[in-house]
Amino acid sequence: MIRFENFFFKYNAQVEPTLRDINLEIEKGEKVLIIGPSGCGKSTLIHCLNGLIPFSFEGEKKGSLTVDGKETWDMSIFELSGHVGTVLQDQDAQFIGLTVAEDLAFALENDMVDEPDLHDRVDQIAEVVNISSHLLHSPQELSGGQKQRVSLGGVMINDADVLLFDEPLANLDPDTGKRAIELIDQIHRETGDTIIISEHRLEDVLWRKVDRIVLMEEGRIVADTTPDRLLTTDLIEKAGVREPLYITALKYAGVEITPEMKSSSLDSIVITDDDRQKVRDWFGKTSAAPRPFRTEPVLQVRDLNFTYRSDRSQAEDHQALKDINVDLMKGEMMAIVGTNGAGKSTFSKVICGFERHDSGSLLLNGQDLSELSIKERADHIGYIMQDPNQMISKTMIFDEVAMGLRNRGMSEEEVTEKVNETLRTCGLWPFRNWPVSALSYGQKKRVTIASILSLEPEIMILDEPTAGQDYRHYTEIMEFLKSLNERGMTVALITHDMHLMLEYAERSVVFSDGRIIADDTAANILTNRDIIARASLKETSLYRLAEICGIEDARRFVEHFIDHERRYRRNA
Repeated sequence: MIRFENFFFKYNAQVEPTLRDINLEIEKGEKVLIIGPSGCGKSTLIHCLNGLIPFSFEGEKKGSLTVDGKETWDMSIFELSGHVGTVLQDQDAQFIGLTVAEDLAFALENDMVDEPDLHDRVDQIAEVVNISSHLLHSPQELSGGQKQRVSLGGVMINDADVLLFDEPLANLDPDTGKRAIELIDQIHRETGDTIIISEHRLEDVLWRKVDRIVLMEEGRIVADTTPDRLLTTDLIEKAGVREPLYITALKYAGVEITPEMKSSSLDSIVITDDDRQKVRDWFGKTSAAPRPFRTEPVLQVRDLNFTYRSDRSQAEDHQALKDINVDLMKGEMMAIVGTNGAGKSTFSKVICGFERHDSGSLLLNGQDLSELSIKERADHIGYIMQDPNQMISKTMIFDEVAMGLRNRGMSEEEVTEKVNETLRTCGLWPFRNWPVSALSYGQKKRVTIASILSLEPEIMILDEPTAGQDYRHYTEIMEFLKSLNERGMTVALITHDMHLMLEYAERSVVFSDGRIIADDTAANILTNRDIIARASLKETSLYRLAEICGIEDARRFVEHFIDHERRYRRNA
């Protein structure tokens, strides 16, 4: 179905090729996962397949790329779209219609399909992607998972032979991401389409079987093999991609990962009695690190309520926050988690003053926040939004990160030193003189983080700070945040990333339907099946590994893994 032969591609704006010596064949009906660090060429490879290169991004190519036997460079983008459909990482950029039904019907309308057939086809696809009850809704009103279903329906309606998914899990809560992988797997089994997924979250994609994993680094393919074989190597770790947590735990325990173990899934993994004993012995030797005990609140929230008032796009009032009581402690790093639409982002917007609460109180170091303007609050509280495009206002990367420092009256020499230091930390130093428009979605995210990090506020609230980031940049950003935290900054992380929650958060606050339903350690929350179900979280694979190895206290096993991981990082 797809064949790259000695393929090179270089953007016109760059000196060096982004893709080098690509030789890859994907058979009809295969399900292939493409992984690799940010900037390795994954997105460029996807864009070559779906026609965005060369029709939107011009450049020079060498070699051959064929889809269904036809050279893509000889096809129009319209012709190519009949073979290849793409679900973009940013679904909002993909919507055309004012309602879900209109969006699904768009391609059929352009093909002048008769109205009765059009309605039947829309209803059929809506049922397949489980969005039938939202056909009259605006796509912008939907949750992240629902938007993804609409995007998938929009490309499926054309009967494309190849479906591309670009970072499909980046903005989804853990349970919705799990269901998205199940939906992709269902579509694959029912249609026999060729499925290609580009994603950083390896363990989450492997929730359902894939035929092959293609690992890319610096524009080249460095591995093309089955998941079970790839997980036996150190190539994933060297490339800066996070391996499944249970694989890491097995390695810490001295268990050798072999292809025969079928380690790509905990449902099929084969662990011998000797290996189970190794895990139990390792667990028994691990001592729990003392937990910090913090008593000084920097922000106190009491009886907080907030309601979105009805307007043309919303038929009735919606109470987004209900009787919220929580303290942010001075110097802590905490996680705020829960399903899409649970109230996490609304809570942060109320704290920052973007929205005015209906009732209750917000006290910053004892001062009533309602007395402060948004600008005055921003001197103490930094907020990094989930969508980087809503924050960026400058053309050049350096100027974007420097803007806040310049507004504070710093000398240009101080600004340059601070900006360069932050750009290095966030992995953006090579792009310091680039325009923001040339960056990927994940790179833009790092720019917005850098612009706030450079200001070092007293409290920093980050909405999905690691979405779309590879493990290397994820670690760099989180270790930098940790260093700020250790100097006394309070950090609140709104996240769907359970790895981040486990590794870095001292404490996690769980939202569900506008209320706080849990305030506890990450280990306690991610081993509590009731809280996991109510908040659309995902049980950590460490819990399942503990059960497989006959360890009764799974919660303590998770805590010990976290402690070991932190010590390992410090000594690495």
